[in-house]
Amino acid sequence: MHYVLIYDYAPDYLERRAEFRDAHLKLAWESHGRGEFQLGGVLADPVDSALLWFKADSPAVVEQFVAHDPYVKNGLVLDWRIRPWMTVAGALADAPLHPVQ
Repeated sequence: MHYVLIYDYAPDYLERRAEFRDAHLKLAWESHGRGEFQLGGVLADPVDSALLWFKADSPAVVEQFVAHDPYVKNGLVLDWRIRPWMTVAGALADAPLHPVQ
């Protein structure tokens, strides 16, 4: 199943992220290496939130990521939420559906 993690950033996120960025990226790449974290990044214009895409059996994997993320632990993330993402179209869809011919 796919899950989307949505982060809402603090107003001073850009000024403070450098201190925690390497640890955040290390966490993301380790999760990617286990096949969990698929893709992630900040939403721009304005830089106030981020989307992170996971593939996991349950949201517990995403919750663990959040619990260890230095951005969350150090107040760069003001709020976060996990949403199941029912992907049905595209090469990476979790449950591909094709049109009836």
